[in-house]
Amino acid sequence: MSVQKSALLGLFGVSLLWGCNYVVSAFLLRAFSPIFLSFARISMTSLFLFFVALKVGGLRRPTKHEWFLLAGTGIFGTLFNQIFYFTGLHQSTASNAALIIAMSPVATTILERIFLKVPLTLTKVIGALFGLGGVIVIVGFQGESLGVTSGDLYLLFAMLALSISLLFIRGLTHSMSSYAVTIFSTILGSILMAPAAAGEAIFGHIEMSHSLLFWMLMCTAGIIAQGMAGFWWNRGVSVVGAGTASMFMNIPPFIALIVGHWVLGDAIRTAQVIGGFLVLSGVFIANQSSFRASKGKRNVCQNAAESL
Repeated sequence: MSVQKSALLGLFGVSLLWGCNYVVSAFLLRAFSPIFLSFARISMTSLFLFFVALKVGGLRRPTKHEWFLLAGTGIFGTLFNQIFYFTGLHQSTASNAALIIAMSPVATTILERIFLKVPLTLTKVIGALFGLGGVIVIVGFQGESLGVTSGDLYLLFAMLALSISLLFIRGLTHSMSSYAVTIFSTILGSILMAPAAAGEAIFGHIEMSHSLLFWMLMCTAGIIAQGMAGFWWNRGVSVVGAGTASMFMNIPPFIALIVGHWVLGDAIRTAQVIGGFLVLSGVFIANQSSFRASKGKRNVCQNAAESL
């Protein structure tokens, strides 16, 4: 098998894994409280990344400016994102979570325009409008009625926190590899999350399963779905380009929709299908420029990888 085909197969496999990961997270919330689950799982990921760093000979110490950017990535991309994500997922569904989080690339484009003054192209504007319309449909229509659940609002906050973290990552990738950024920001974020988990325990809201199966599933999800999958994704991006790889981000929401229906019994609503189509169409349209750019460079260079 050629390197190109291997990379594409790997990206497809990761997208399937990430889609199933939404369902696994929702299943684990039946046995763990949201904040404890987010802290325990990200801690597993951090330990895995720490041992990986030791195996490859360690990493250079970041500069003061890089520490500032890493702190922003850890606070928004790990601390806020994980807490809002698991709290929202506890009150919503895996499919809603996947569809709302899928809006992140489009939201990042808007935030880049607001804070970094990055020019907006026509395709990005159209993509943003499609994505925004999709989120409104998903969040606004619950069953046959119009309304917004607190779980979906938390998921929106999680999506915005992830989008903000990508602004910090953009600054870091000029001087650090995505591999180093992932390790430092994840470990820092898990450290910052410890007080939140302690607070949940102090106020008596912590829930913890005594089943070995649930603990094994949590560890597996933390190490494989959040740790190893990131490296596999980065490898694929480095071979086929960020634009081509971004097309695979359209797969996880629909995997979560189907698997969540069959495994957890979540209903598939018309609003989810319509909203999901709008969100993913928006992501596709907004990424057209990067897709064309990566297609032209695919055979002559290796692109820097960013895992969303």
